[in-house]
Formats: sequence, C-alpha cells, structure tokens
Amino acid sequence: MDPKALFTLSYGLYVVTSRKGERINGQTANTVFQISAEPPTVAVSINKNNLTHEFIREGGFFAVSVLAHDAPLSLIGRFGFKSGREMDKFAGITYRTTQNGIPYLIDHTLAYIEARMIQEVDAGTHTIFIGEITAAEVLREGTPMTYAYYHQVKRGSTPPAAPTYK
Repeated sequence: MDPKALFTLSYGLYVVTSRKGERINGQTANTVFQISAEPPTVAVSINKNNLTHEFIREGGFFAVSVLAHDAPLSLIGRFGFKSGREMDKFAGITYRTTQNGIPYLIDHTLAYIEARMIQEVDAGTHTIFIGEITAAEVLREGTPMTYAYYHQVKRGSTPPAAPTYK
C-alpha cells in the first residue's frame, strides 16, 4: 500500500475541546465532518490516549473551533503537540464557553460548533465521537485552514497521535 495516496484526502484543521468537571482541555484535529442534516450531527476522530478523549467520553459534549488560514503555528502546536495533563493549554488564550460550558477559541477562528455526544465508534487507535449539534456560530468571515495548507505553506508537522501520522 502506498500511504501517500492518503495524503490526497482533503482535511481541515480544527481545535476540538471538551470539559470534565471544572477542567477544560482541547487538541488540534484534522478529522471533523458533518454526518447528517436532520438531526444536524458532526463527528470527530480523537486518539484514545489523548486527554480530550477522556473529557469527551465523560463530559458528553465537545466543541469544534474552525481555524482560519492566519492561525499561527504556535497556536496549532500548543493544542497539537502539548499535553493537557502537563499544562493548561488555555492559559493566555482568548476563549469563550458555550451554554454547556465547553470552551471554543476566539482568535484565528472562523466559527465554532458545539455537539452533545450521541454515539461512539471504535476505530482502532481512535474513537469517532458522533454528536448532535447544540450550538453553532460564525465568528468572522475568512478562509478555513486546510491540512494541506498547514503542511505545504505553513510547513507544519504531524503529531504521532494524529490519525494521519506515518
């Protein structure tokens, strides 16, 4: 199998967040997609070893911040290459919370979507969390960050826990 064939799939770049009790956490993700229109549902793919996985599973909600082209590598790296077990990823970051207390980023974000988890699908190293949308808002106009743009223009790298790591 030629793994480069998988590089031709189109992905976005997002920060997926959740809450467990009073703690919040988030991570960079490239696998977020709409499942259906009625009811409006989305899915995210999260590595089972990540703290965000634990928070979504136990908290039952997640939010997706859709990153803009202008999102700096430092922001993507903070949520993609650092562990919420070792640091507060939100320290010094501008964010708001939904009515359910789930954080979403403000700066460098085009929109956010919040969902209540309704199903989990085991996908090997990852779990696909399917959620019914409970809130969504466009924060500003712009061009969404794609995974290809992140790699080709920003010269970003892929963390080992990503579903596309090779």
